Amino acid sequence: MADLLRDLPAYRVLLGSRLASQTAYRTSFALDLLGQLGLALLELSEIYVVFHNVDALGGLAFGPALLVFALANVSWSIADTVVGHLDTLPSYIRTGTLDAMLLRPLPALAQLVTSDLSLRRLARTAMGVVVLVVALPIAIDDWTPAKVVLLVITPVTGAAIFAALFVGAAGAQFWLVDGGEMTNAFTYGSSYVSSYPTSVLHSVARVFFTFVVPAAFVSYLPTLVLTDQAGPPGLPAWLGWFTPVMAALAWAAALLWWRFGLRHYTGAGG
Repeated sequence: MADLLRDLPAYRVLLGSRLASQTAYRTSFALDLLGQLGLALLELSEIYVVFHNVDALGGLAFGPALLVFALANVSWSIADTVVGHLDTLPSYIRTGTLDAMLLRPLPALAQLVTSDLSLRRLARTAMGVVVLVVALPIAIDDWTPAKVVLLVITPVTGAAIFAALFVGAAGAQFWLVDGGEMTNAFTYGSSYVSSYPTSVLHSVARVFFTFVVPAAFVSYLPTLVLTDQAGPPGLPAWLGWFTPVMAALAWAAALLWWRFGLRHYTGAGG
């Protein structure tokens, strides 16, 4: 921790230079924001199309399902903004950029995290917050202080879970060659799964995306608590209170996996 605090000025300089470079061309930056917003609206339209044909999805009515979508999108967009660029690690390995990072007196993972910060992805965060504001009065009738606390911590812990998945996927790149598409199945796939009620999945997939890749803890299980629903067999609503615990476990596993991979990294060979 002392080393991290000592190096904070260096991280601020790195992030500042990245942010300045992204906003230097304002028209391009605005188009990037519109592109991300259009993609988010397209995904939201899927919810509308589904509920145009059914009254409930996975046991959830329109309001709770919209709440699941909003919480998942806010959590994902925060994690994608901060650490989403870790999926470019294979190119860093091929070009020797990672080797140069290892020579610097800063942790490699911290350098990778601060090597980019995609501000354009904040458009998706803004859209998720708007959908969340619309969904809350539709989905929740009975507010309690405990529900307010859960609502506040859910996007943060959800983002932490997605960030841990990005770190874990990056750690796998030390053994895979151009394996980004395979690891994206767990990162981007978890984002898609978390946008819908986990109860729609087959029981095997439901267990996988709850206790192996904890996508259900990002939005579905907290929504069950917020909307006073019991949940399907095997997924009781009280599990929604354990989202911070799952985020901590996911980060512990991701960091152990990252350090194991980094210790066995022998260089790009160039």
